Amino acid sequence: MTETLQADLASGALAEAISDIAEDAARLILPYWRNDTAVETKADASPVTEADRAAEILILTRLAALYPGIQTVAEEAVAADGAPDRAEDWFWLIDPLDGTRGFVAGRETFTVNIALIHDGVPVAGVVVAPATATTWCAAAGRDAGVLRRRFGEPWQTVRVRDRPATPMALLSHSMTDDEADRLAARHGCPQWQGMDSSLKFCLIAEGRFDAYPRTGPTSEWDTAAGQAVLEAAGGRVLGGDGQRLRYGKPKFLNGPFVALGG
Repeated sequence: MTETLQADLASGALAEAISDIAEDAARLILPYWRNDTAVETKADASPVTEADRAAEILILTRLAALYPGIQTVAEEAVAADGAPDRAEDWFWLIDPLDGTRGFVAGRETFTVNIALIHDGVPVAGVVVAPATATTWCAAAGRDAGVLRRRFGEPWQTVRVRDRPATPMALLSHSMTDDEADRLAARHGCPQWQGMDSSLKFCLIAEGRFDAYPRTGPTSEWDTAAGQAVLEAAGGRVLGGDGQRLRYGKPKFLNGPFVALGG
């Protein structure tokens, strides 16, 4: 069941395939953006739109056609039917529209996330920013380099930057300015900027920022693709225990973590 998956992972064909799928999902989402899309509230009080659901159906259908039998853990399916009891050795983590609040508010910083997990570790991942038609793809595993492209253009390699004298953090919009000041300072960053979604991982991966600490709750599909991208670019994502953030945890929930550049 995993022979084709592993061969495509090794050759780079899987990275190209999931990039194409995520970009097609992004194109599907865009007509809903800034178009008075109806918003519903899920049981966890987070918003969901028809764009979330349509993009997830596209992604799940395409992945099942390419790699049948691989477990999928996708945000809207979990919201509707609950999380699987356990993670399998190989599984997909999918967030079809990360940053829905920002999407509904008309901001540009929402993303499509697809990650492949093996033995608790993200081994492939793609993040797409539909509003800017930009894709980041982990090329072939940890510290192997990240590819970035605008839709229809050639891939370019990006890397984290060395930590500068005045590092800058990216933080969730969900905290107050005072909370953000304290959290950024705790990680050696005198400056910070608020931002939605997994885009934070990608901007660290391409050397524009230096840290993304998070103390509030997240689900594994919020972070897995971004972690794959950042690690391939030479960065790290550490859990509250100081070890590499891993996947397949109970209910697919994360604790505190920090994403770091060089």
